[in-house]
Order: sequence, then C-alpha cells, then structure tokens
Amino acid sequence: MSKRKQSEGCRPMLRRTFLFLTGLALARVAADYFAIAQNRESFLTLASQLWQKSLAFLSSIQSNQTPQHLPSNPVVKSAKTNQPLPSNPIVKSPEDYRAAQQSQPQIIKRSAKQAKPVQFSRKTVAGASFYLTTIDLADPEIYLTIGLANNADFANTSKVTRGDEPFENMVARYRAAVVANGTFFGKDEQKSVLGNMVAAGKFLKYSRWENYGTTLGIKAGNQLEMVTARIEGKPDWSQHWFSLTCGPRLVKGGKVWLSPLSEGFKDSHVLGVGSRTAIGFPASRDKLFLVTFLDSLSLEAEAKVMQRIGCFEAMNLDGGASVGLAHQGEILLPPGRNLTNVLVVYDREYRAPAQLKESWERFQKGSRPTPDKSVFFD
Repeated sequence: MSKRKQSEGCRPMLRRTFLFLTGLALARVAADYFAIAQNRESFLTLASQLWQKSLAFLSSIQSNQTPQHLPSNPVVKSAKTNQPLPSNPIVKSPEDYRAAQQSQPQIIKRSAKQAKPVQFSRKTVAGASFYLTTIDLADPEIYLTIGLANNADFANTSKVTRGDEPFENMVARYRAAVVANGTFFGKDEQKSVLGNMVAAGKFLKYSRWENYGTTLGIKAGNQLEMVTARIEGKPDWSQHWFSLTCGPRLVKGGKVWLSPLSEGFKDSHVLGVGSRTAIGFPASRDKLFLVTFLDSLSLEAEAKVMQRIGCFEAMNLDGGASVGLAHQGEILLPPGRNLTNVLVVYDREYRAPAQLKESWERFQKGSRPTPDKSVFFD
C-alpha cells in the first residue's frame, strides 16, 4: 500500500480520536461546572426563560394563523336535577369590558358603606345555565381564601400529602358565604394540586420550576392580575396575598383566548366537553365573577359565556366530578368525589376568621409570603 493511501486511511481514525478526546474534555468541564449548585440554577433559569420565549413566539404565530382545534361550542344540558336556590338577590349587570380600551391594575379602596352580602344568582347566557357569585373587592367584609382537605397547613405535593376530604365536611368547617371547588389535583395517592398556591399571604404550595397553566393573583390593595406563565412569563407569587393556578385561560384583554396546548394541558377531559367552573374579572378589576355551570360545555362555549357576562380576564377551574358549590351552608351542587382544595368566600353575614383578617392587614403593611425551605425543598 502506498504512503498516500496509508495517510488517507489514518485520517478518519485521527478525526474520531480527536472528537472523542474533545468530548471527554467538554464532559469534564461540564461536570465541574454543574457540580456547583448556583451554576445549575442559573443554567436551568436561562433554559426555562428561553423555553417560555419559544412557546410565546410559537403561540403568537399560531394565534395569528389557525387557532387550536377545540370542540365546537356545544352546551349539553345536564340530566341531573339541581337543588333550588335558597335566595336570589338582584345582581347588578357586570360592566362591559368594551368600556375600557385598556385595563390597568389599580388599588381598590375598601369602603364600609359598600358592605353587603356576596351577590349570588342563577342565570342563563348563550344557552348555558349557571350560578353566578359576584365578589365585590371594595367590600371591607369580603375575603377570599383557599381551604385545604383535612384542615392541612400545606397543599398536597408529590412528596407530602394530606389526602382529600368530603365536600360537606369542608363546607361545615369553613362556615362561609360561598364554598366552591378550586384547582386540579392528581388522581394518584399523592393527589398533588396544580401549580403554586398562596392563601392569607402564605405559601401553601411552592416550586420555583412551576410554569404551567394560568394564575389568578390578588396583590396589595386588592389589585387583580391573571398571568399565563408560558406566554407572559411566571407571575411573582411573592407579591400575592391570594394566588391560585389552574386553566386554561378563557378570556384575555376582553377577547376569547384559547391556547390550552401551549399552557401544558393535554388531558381530553379538560379539552373536551364537560362540567365546568370558571373565574374572572371585568376591566374595572374591582370584583370577581365565580361561575359554576349547570350544563356540560366546551372550553369555547365556556369562554364565550365568561366574555358575555363582562369578563376582561377569565380562566377555567377544576371541573368534571370535582364541581361543587355551597351557598350560605347549603350544598347546591355536591361533587362526585372528595376534594383536596376549595375556594372560600366570606362576607358580612358569614364573617371571615380573625386570623384571616389580621393576615390581610399585615400584607397591606408590607408583609410578603416567602417559601418555607423546611417544607418546600425543591
């Protein structure tokens, strides 16, 4: 064999050897770099930010072209008989979002002159029947919090759980004007709840890696915000007195907005037609609308109803067998299973516990929630 052919035959082997040694060197450098906790955290934070920006870019392209395919907006009448409403006060019509071209966060001042019970009624809009709870944030006696199964101090996670509890037990314990189902939770033994969670200015569940679904937050001065993490970036949970993550987003800026896949939702029970609960607020951001549907309907139909009642921002809550609603201690819609978390609303007739009121006052004076490292150890 000529020297030229021998030289050409050695080149591939030399290249492979060079690449192998280079790979080993890079692996060693990477191992040394990631051995430092701060480096790992910085890298993961950067990767998360890049991933969120990529999803936001893809979502913007998608929204400008073809929306995600969801079931056309059917409303399926429920076969079950709903219990009669114990009282049906007149509910003032919610403000139309068109009254405000842009909605800016504002401080809602509480006034004793406006103190009145939570407004509660049964309505039908666009062929869908539902119970509407109107929560006036200017009312000094109205407080919104989260109740946990078995009176737990912290929500269920993949590592620690307090299980679930019958809805009627939770209604009896909290003695509130309204108690309703909250966010999603797992079907396994842990029954982990979805997303980070804050109530009474305290973290009930926290992970710095959460970037799923949409978050409703109440900040100082009763300022409301709704943030879809993978589209708009993560909310600052440390500024929330109340915070619940669920979804998908239904209304954004007064328009129907549906992009459940980009939010991370893939479950057919969420994407299809089913029993639903939703929450939202008008452009004035001075009240919350909690809607418990009596019919099965699609996300699109749900979103259109929320828009029609005046929501500038709205999101879906847990549904299906979890749908439950109690008004003034009477259960109107019993869930088909035990729950791990519920929304609890107090008013002047069903007063909030002193501890909840005190936490609100501390929050207004500057106290902020911080994750307890002995509990949230991720």
